[in-house]
Amino acid sequence: MANLSNSHSESFVKIPTVKFAKLFINGEFLDSVSGKTFETVDPRTEEVIAEIAEANKEDVDIAVKAAREAFDFGPWPRIPGAERAKIMLKWSQLIEQNAEEIAALDTIDGGKLFSWCKAVDVPEASNILRYYAGAADKIHGDVFKTSRNLHLYSLMEPVGVVGHIIPWNFPTVMFFAKVAPALAAGCTVVIKPSEQTPLSSLFYAHLSKLAGIPDGVLNVVPGFGSIAGAAISSHMDIDAVSFTGSTETGRKIMQAAALSNLKPVSLELGGKSPLLIFDDADVDKAVDLALFGILHNKGEICVAFSRVYVQKGIYDEFEKKVVEKAKTWVVGDPFDPKVQQGPQTSKAQYDKILSYIEHGKSEGATLLTGGNPAGNKGYYIEPTIFANVKEDMLIAQEEIFGPVMTLSKFKTIEDGIKKANSSKYGLAAGIVTKNLDIANTVSRSIRAGIIWINCFFAFDIDCPFGGYKMSGFGRDYGLEALHKFLKVKSVATPIYNSPWL
Repeated sequence: MANLSNSHSESFVKIPTVKFAKLFINGEFLDSVSGKTFETVDPRTEEVIAEIAEANKEDVDIAVKAAREAFDFGPWPRIPGAERAKIMLKWSQLIEQNAEEIAALDTIDGGKLFSWCKAVDVPEASNILRYYAGAADKIHGDVFKTSRNLHLYSLMEPVGVVGHIIPWNFPTVMFFAKVAPALAAGCTVVIKPSEQTPLSSLFYAHLSKLAGIPDGVLNVVPGFGSIAGAAISSHMDIDAVSFTGSTETGRKIMQAAALSNLKPVSLELGGKSPLLIFDDADVDKAVDLALFGILHNKGEICVAFSRVYVQKGIYDEFEKKVVEKAKTWVVGDPFDPKVQQGPQTSKAQYDKILSYIEHGKSEGATLLTGGNPAGNKGYYIEPTIFANVKEDMLIAQEEIFGPVMTLSKFKTIEDGIKKANSSKYGLAAGIVTKNLDIANTVSRSIRAGIIWINCFFAFDIDCPFGGYKMSGFGRDYGLEALHKFLKVKSVATPIYNSPWL
């Protein structure tokens, strides 16, 4: 059994009142056309937090019309990049001023650790805005040296109206990873937050208005993927779509984009990330890294080290220590600073994880620890570790998105690389070794978008992030994310009687 904290949230933080629960379109909070709402539920208590306006196709149409008007006729794409930057920096400051309330919203809405949200996620949102604000006045094309009598140059122009569909596991960071580069480029935005975690996105919409983002530039339409998300993906007046979520949904978005106006699509999809621990590793440090890699954010993270491979020379020692450490992991109220793991975000995800655990048992894997719900109320699950896992087992192949580690051994470097690559996904991977040659060889041999050597979750705003294989394509973060929302236009002018070309 993992340690279970029975603390009470109000003893640590004042739980905020939900202030914004309507659609944000053209600078106003509005009811949906249908008048429908949906419940957002606190995973700690299984109780309803608020009724949220539910966007359908008609609401998305209204939001897109507002975004189109703002792009075609409004000031945002036409003001100098430095002016866009000033507004984005003001938005960043407002986020910092409201950090505690925003962090609490993500905690009650998604079960995330309050301490992490306040110390990491919310400051990261502010930093992302600052980064792309700094890039907004540095967008330029090139002048080409031609072999003909031509003055030839290129322009970088905003792609237009951008649709964003974001997941529920990192609602704050994902909101700005998508929105900030699009706004810096001069685009206008329609964003659908997940129906599980819409609260912080609506709060950010409120702050954007205070910061001076013009009406219609940012539109937030909470709703369900099959309705609002489908409407965005297939909309004839949306010029590009960026999505983070499951591979299955990514396929549908690609199809909808192709069958509508052939809009470009960026997809950051599922993962089944391997961690290779070599014989020369410090076992205690490897244990800490492996546990953080699967239990961080209760395993609801696309880059989680869900497949841990340990070289045979240290396997027995590692297995013993990782199980002992997992049993001390503190599960409980995410407002409690002593807690290391909060509840899963939703009942559906909670049930899905427990179902995968049952699959692991029935397929013959050895359950070393965990495998059960934790506590009597809320969507809490014990940290779970399986051993004797075969590569064709469901728990080794499919993304569980929960606190479930599969543990296996490997013999040689080549064997480890083969096992690491034996997945349809290729989002991230980890290597634990003191040997630089091993690190170099393995990092260049694993087909994944980011490789972490002796670390985990080592992201930086300036470093592009995305997947290989069925983990998608396109990159968030860095200037590559900015360039997703820019189109290159070439302009040619004849030159007559010039003394040089």
